[in-house]
Amino acid sequence: MTTLDVDSLSADAGPAFSERIKTETDAAHRETEQSRFVGALLGGELTTAGYAALLGQTYLVYTSLEEAGRTHADNELVAPFLSEDLLRVASLEADLEFLGGPNWRDELVALPATERYIARLKEVAFDWPAGFVAHHYLRYMGDLSGGQIIRRMLERAYGFETDGLRFYIFEGIPKPKPFKDDYRSNLDALQIPAEEQQRFIDEVNLAYRLNGDLFADLEGDIESYLVK
Repeated sequence: MTTLDVDSLSADAGPAFSERIKTETDAAHRETEQSRFVGALLGGELTTAGYAALLGQTYLVYTSLEEAGRTHADNELVAPFLSEDLLRVASLEADLEFLGGPNWRDELVALPATERYIARLKEVAFDWPAGFVAHHYLRYMGDLSGGQIIRRMLERAYGFETDGLRFYIFEGIPKPKPFKDDYRSNLDALQIPAEEQQRFIDEVNLAYRLNGDLFADLEGDIESYLVK
């Protein structure tokens, strides 16, 4: 093979898959970030009950996602992405007990948007390995990125230290950047055809919309959570 042939192959390779995911889901990501509910929360405008309401719906989503993860424990495609250090259900349970007391589950009811989110997870994340990774990527990479900014803003707004913020604290990942770099490398190494890559990206975009719908449902009750 000539140098020209090698250069042509490199030019045709296009961006890495992880870069494509980021670029082709950026618009949906930005739209989700415009949530009035989240903005009010981070500005300290909501009561801790409002924060607990968000964590409660988040808990239901992660319960389903992490259940799906257990079904893929022996799957070669999924295995590089699974890490005990990422799991959030126990941390969410601790935060919800701190905020709502030992009987917090008695008050927890899935919002319609949360039910749709969980239904989608049941539809794709249990039987389609790459679909699971798409939802896994959105949740955990988000938690290790923007989630850390949210953590600092909640510390300032509500005076939380550890209790109430355990969801955002990854004790086994003290330095998120190297972990995220490895995660992106694993995305780039995924052995899935071009058609499935596009389906993966479409699923990430859908997951962003599902998150936005969840925030919108919470916003419907925002008046009851505003600090008086």
